[in-house]
Amino acid sequence: MSTETNTLYPVFLKVRNLQVLIVGGGNVALEKLTFLTKSSPDAVVEMVAPFFRPETLELAKKFNVKITKKRFTRKMLKKRHVVIATTDSPAVNKRVYRAARKRFLLCNIADVPELCDFYMGGIVTKGNVKIAISTNGKSPTTAKRLRQFFEEVIPENIDDLVQNLNEYRKTIKGDFEEKVETLNEFTKGLISKN
Repeated sequence: MSTETNTLYPVFLKVRNLQVLIVGGGNVALEKLTFLTKSSPDAVVEMVAPFFRPETLELAKKFNVKITKKRFTRKMLKKRHVVIATTDSPAVNKRVYRAARKRFLLCNIADVPELCDFYMGGIVTKGNVKIAISTNGKSPTTAKRLRQFFEEVIPENIDDLVQNLNEYRKTIKGDFEEKVETLNEFTKGLISKN
């Protein structure tokens, strides 16, 4: 039995405010772009590669992704926040990683966990509710199955609850602690096991 634990810190990024670079134009690049634009259709993304799959170009056009048909150079990391490398060349991917780390950029080298500052885990979105799933980079398939499970069990109208609680929250009087206590009391029925 393993005693290893997931020490990753989950963060929800406003990628519309960040500059994302995807290095690569093949199947993995398409997968990463699909994942990113599904969750954050307003992401600001540029892709760079000598060639791109037609499906990638089609998706990029749909989401206003800038396409640069060139080989990666370190200069392309200027004014970036997040870099994702998806090439089939381990040497290029390592070069991207080393250059990104020198600039303190968040970097994900696809399918190489030791060269990742973050993972792109499973995501379930229902309106304003978003749940991220991580297996610590160990099993993307498990994350996928958990995502499918949560998509089934979380009701479609969960966003109505969120909206209603937000409106109710605005009417509560008192300081922060009193508001939290009131909301906790009001919502505890959501998890009661009757």
